[in-house]
Amino acid sequence: MNTRDICFRSNGVRDILRLFHEELDALYGRGEVAVFAEMLFEAFLGWDRVRLLSSRDETVNQSDLLRFHWALEDLKRHRPIQHIIGHTDFCGCRVRVCPDVLIPRPETEEMVEAIVANMQGSKSLRVMDLCTGSGCIAIALKKAFPEAGVSAVDISPAALAVARENAKDNGTDVMFIQGDVLSPGFRPPFASCNLIVSNPPYVRESERSAMDANVLDYEPRQALFVPDADPLLFYRAIGRLAQGCLAEGGLLAMEINEALSGETAALLHGMGFCTVVHTDFRARARWIAARR
Repeated sequence: MNTRDICFRSNGVRDILRLFHEELDALYGRGEVAVFAEMLFEAFLGWDRVRLLSSRDETVNQSDLLRFHWALEDLKRHRPIQHIIGHTDFCGCRVRVCPDVLIPRPETEEMVEAIVANMQGSKSLRVMDLCTGSGCIAIALKKAFPEAGVSAVDISPAALAVARENAKDNGTDVMFIQGDVLSPGFRPPFASCNLIVSNPPYVRESERSAMDANVLDYEPRQALFVPDADPLLFYRAIGRLAQGCLAEGGLLAMEINEALSGETAALLHGMGFCTVVHTDFRARARWIAARR
């Protein structure tokens, strides 16, 4: 049976867009669906927004129509748009994503941009990114500070394979290391560094029910969840590492659980750090900066 007969009234661009809105607006909202469509036309056909707006009366070939069909079906199953097109943009870098790594969020981008602004002019930087996932933070920092030594650590071999490809694609020389930051035997790659940054797991198991299906079904649980009994275990472990290898005047920056911002700041304060909790563009507590 022909896919076009099942879904699309024609292979015209106007009809493709119409069907996307008919099928998806109730799930995502009309504005979000319009963004999805723009991303798909760019990924599949190389069209930018201006070309899409001016080409509503054009048609696509049967092969491309099939790609739009499967993208529509995937979106109805809550598959992330970034997985469908295979990448996302982060701090000027194009980053491959898949179910082995978290999809970088705009809030993480804000944190990295603030770190870069704060550390402009720093010399002989040594940077360590813990729980690196896709490598987006390490890669963006290496782009911002080309002379810096940047290392990145993750427990997952699959995530590190993605991160290495992302570093190669973006022309950055990052040292990737497999390691478990929670392990008492873990040794950081640098004996002394100026910047430690991390987006560790921080979502409590009890918060799982409030999360969207596109996260729960398609992103790695190991990178998301921590037990309710000890939700700050990664911050404690990273804080201890920072006590041993963060240089004087160096910065420890970590994304945090908004609901645990006070507890996270108190934990680090008790370990000898001065802390500042930063909010994101939604005015939510999103990351913490700590110095010894």
